[in-house]
Amino acid sequence: MPAFNEYSPLKRVALRRPEAAFKDDARLDAEWQKLNYHSRPDLSGAVREYDNFSDLLRHGGAELITLPDALGLTLDSLYVRDSLIVTPKGIVLAHMGKPARRAEPAANATALGLPIAGEIKAPGMIEGGDLVWLDEKTLLVGIGYRTNTNAVAQLQAILPEVTIHSFDLPHFKGRSDVFHLMSVLSPLDADLACVYLPLMPVRLVELLEARNIAFAEVPQNEFDSMGCNVLALAPRHVVMVAGNPGTAEAMRAKGCKVEILEANEISRKGEGGPTCLTRPLLRG
Repeated sequence: MPAFNEYSPLKRVALRRPEAAFKDDARLDAEWQKLNYHSRPDLSGAVREYDNFSDLLRHGGAELITLPDALGLTLDSLYVRDSLIVTPKGIVLAHMGKPARRAEPAANATALGLPIAGEIKAPGMIEGGDLVWLDEKTLLVGIGYRTNTNAVAQLQAILPEVTIHSFDLPHFKGRSDVFHLMSVLSPLDADLACVYLPLMPVRLVELLEARNIAFAEVPQNEFDSMGCNVLALAPRHVVMVAGNPGTAEAMRAKGCKVEILEANEISRKGEGGPTCLTRPLLRG
């Protein structure tokens, strides 16, 4: 039976390689600034980093489903988590909060060919980075500049049997920043999560504590380097971006095996770490 959480063994995952998302130097030159990348990614370096990332996923036991390029996609299509919501009823197409990304849900759904449970439509906005499954009946959603309450109401209508808990996210760096719920919360096991407490909603902290979920805390100086963007390959077996030694040590102290990924081109420049780069399709 599939597991609807963020930490059970990753069995199947959708990805889009840099060769498809970044495509060539012309696309990189045309898009990196207007999409708010910190600097221009290097395609050959991105391919090398992504090969290493893919190897980690395979060695962890995951089957990789590679998505193609499609009409209307941008550099951001590398970050495949955001466009689709995987639910017990099938996939739900998101309506992206970032307008330049709105071709992604239909393109990714078509490529995967999986049963579709529904679609979020305007004025609803929702992105996968704002959703965290605790179990098959409990979904956490961050409300911010990428996800709104209208979309949550639409999703609740599609999934009436699921309890959806919504939490307001802080303004932080504003509308142009990439700030999702998973910027501050990454489950590592049924009873453990990697968190950045200073920006977490109080009600969210209290909900996790009520479920006896312990915290591996991200130090303040490692938040901007995506210390909290951690992908669980299995319970307490995780992948994180290099350059966050304090976070890595906090997770190891809680019994985690930590895989370190050099990801300057595929993660740091576009602010999309291992969770953003993957759309888990099956855990179990």
